[in-house]
This record gives sequence, structure tokens and C-alpha cells, in this order.
Amino acid sequence: MSYQIELRHMRYFLAVAEELHFRKAAEKLFISQPGLSRQIKWLEEELGVTLFERHNRKVVLTTAGDYLKTEFAQQLKTINNTIATAKLIHDGKKGELKIGYVGSAMQDVIPNLLLTFENKNPNILFDLKEIDNQKQIEDLLSFSLDIGFVRLERVPLALEIKTILEENFCLVLPKYHPINEKNFKNIAQFKEESFILFDAKYSASYYEKVMQIFDDCNFTPVISHNTIHSSSIFKLVEKNFGVSLVPKSLAIKTGYKIKFIELDTIAQKTKLSVIWNKKNGNPILKDFLELI
Repeated sequence: MSYQIELRHMRYFLAVAEELHFRKAAEKLFISQPGLSRQIKWLEEELGVTLFERHNRKVVLTTAGDYLKTEFAQQLKTINNTIATAKLIHDGKKGELKIGYVGSAMQDVIPNLLLTFENKNPNILFDLKEIDNQKQIEDLLSFSLDIGFVRLERVPLALEIKTILEENFCLVLPKYHPINEKNFKNIAQFKEESFILFDAKYSASYYEKVMQIFDDCNFTPVISHNTIHSSSIFKLVEKNFGVSLVPKSLAIKTGYKIKFIELDTIAQKTKLSVIWNKKNGNPILKDFLELI
């Protein structure tokens, strides 16, 4: 069967699927409500499926409609990315790579990768965004990102994951704290102090690994603050609100009155990984992964 579906039909359907309200969807699309209703009815007839159930002014997606919502959204995203790449090529660029990352990846890993990649592949546009682990997963699944740098152990089946760095944790202390590298023995020395940690929402697996460090020292930490930003951790430590644990790659941060003690004798290590969508067809992503 040959379907005569155009991009506008997909956009009309997605607007209604997102709003679940024909009037609001019509306003969003700048078309009349009767006109939008006719287009959706035509689409249902063309496909031979019911996409929406209408009950007393309430609009609900059918199972088939819910499936098409996901598929059409991905297809439109792919088409938009293709058009954007074509425009970049027209402007003399070879294409674009959209990169998400957690803050610690920007200290050393990403800058070195980008410099090496750019030397071999000039005229590439890099779109860099610092976002948390979970948002990176969502954006990779929707093709809003090409690749992510995360601190996670597992990802959804639609994504691939590859560990690129395993590193020690570091203890973060105020600059004039009495404990230093010479008299430091173990984390148990800080059981009476408050800890400022990355929020569990930052990464559940990362948070669990940090908790294992405390378990091995037979105490439960007093957590005074949770955050998802290293700059907040360092500022709070500097102001004597507590101490912290961070990946070693963050220990090169400057501009704060703090000090670091590397925990190189404990079993726990933290991993930095890259993740990407298996269905992503961006040729630049393939080249970037080969470099990694």
C-alpha cells in the first residue's frame, strides 16, 4: 500500500499527541481547529488505524497512536538533523557533533579529544552542553544529542556505553584543614564532619559507589548538602560547610581555597563513559567513536 503522508501530517499528529487537545494544538500550529480535525481524520483513514479516542472533550492516544508518536518524533528529529547538516555543508562545514557531558569530563578528557579530532577533521561544528546524566540519556534517545560523557554503570538497551577512564576518588578539604596528605589515614577520620556530595539524582550508581567507601569505614556520613555541580561543592567546602569526595579529574580545579587528598588505596574507583544511540546515523559520530 502506498501512503501519501507528508511531513505536515506528521507535525499535525504530533501537535495533537503532545497537547491531547485539538484547539490548543491548532493554536500551536496556527491553523483552524476544524482544519486540523480534518487532517487527523484523513491521516487515520489513510493509515487504516485509530490514533485518538475522543470522549466528552477528552482526547486520549490509542496504543497505535502512542507508538506513532514515538516513531514520528524520532523521524522528524532525524530529518531536521539532516537538513541542518546540509545547511552546514553549504556553509563550508562538514557537519555537526552534539555533545553532552558532566562537568568532570571537561577538565581534561573532552578538550584533548576535540583538539585531536579537529586536527584530523577540520570544519566540524561542535555543540557542547553540560547536562546531568539522566538528561543526556533522554536527549540521546530523542536524537537531540549525538554522544554523551557520563558517570553511569548502565544505560537503556537502545544506547551503547563504553568506559574511557577509570580514576581514583579525591577527598576535598578546606585549605587550612588540620588533616593533610602526611597525617591522613582513612575516611573514618571524618566521621564527625559533614559531607557535601553529588546528589543521587546526578547518578545513582556513582552515589552508591561513594556510599560503599563509607560502608568500608564502618560509618554513615552526615550529609549536609547535595548538589549536581562541582563548583557548588568546592565553594561550600571553601566556606567550611563540610568536606567532600569527587573524581580525581576534578582535582585540578583552581580558584578555590581548598585542597585534595587522592584516595589511591581504596577499592572504589569511578568511571567516565561515553554513551550514544545505536540508531544514530551521523557519520561524524562514527569517526569520533573510532578516535575514542
